[in-house]
Amino acid sequence: MQLVTFEKSDSVAVVTICRPQVRNAVDRATAEALSEAFRAFDQDETLKVTVLTGAGGQFCAGADLKAMASGHPNRVAPDGDGPMGPTRMLLGKPVLAAIEGHAVAGGLELAAWCDLRIAARDAILGVYCRRWGVPLIDGGTVRLSRLIGHSHALDLILTGRGVTGEEAYRMGLVNRVVEPGHALEAAVTLARELSQLPQRCLRSDRLSAYEQWELPMDEALKNELRRGMEALTSGESATGVQRFATTRKS
Repeated sequence: MQLVTFEKSDSVAVVTICRPQVRNAVDRATAEALSEAFRAFDQDETLKVTVLTGAGGQFCAGADLKAMASGHPNRVAPDGDGPMGPTRMLLGKPVLAAIEGHAVAGGLELAAWCDLRIAARDAILGVYCRRWGVPLIDGGTVRLSRLIGHSHALDLILTGRGVTGEEAYRMGLVNRVVEPGHALEAAVTLARELSQLPQRCLRSDRLSAYEQWELPMDEALKNELRRGMEALTSGESATGVQRFATTRKS
């Protein structure tokens, strides 16, 4: 069976971790397959949005600790891909996480890497690797603080406790909460909605939002303008303005 599947439907792709027997824990080969899938998505001009999910009603239980214990650890190096695969990539297009079951340890880091997270109400998110002495090295300490603030992030990072989809939503960690069994459906629906929007402007604003973290305010504003001008001069904005002018009622 494939470790990771990559399915396309019109302009939306679904990437699925297929190791349900270990709650979709990611070993080295699976991490490499995830990286390959997301590179394929980023390079495919026919695709606009992708959804990351897990098979068998589980998102991802993190790195495969049994594989690590048997002497087959995930790749850990300062350059290249992260231990979980794509967590060091900044793609040019959005990725949504569809979370059922557990998104814990490295699985939570994968979810935090995504642009938006749609979770079942009874999903469990947490830094479960805390109890095994395994650190967050796929962006968890960075992205959690940026997504939900330092206080909420430390609550998760220090205690290792699990939170439901409902509590994660109140923290701001999850963007949408749905009934159990419907996370993928909701994520694909949202992905299709995003794919219908003017893409040049959407991608430009998205990248500016990421790039600003590394820049002082004045440089961030200049970068926003630079990217915005690229969108404005592409012709996409002019088309949108004209559509607005001809369809809006006076």
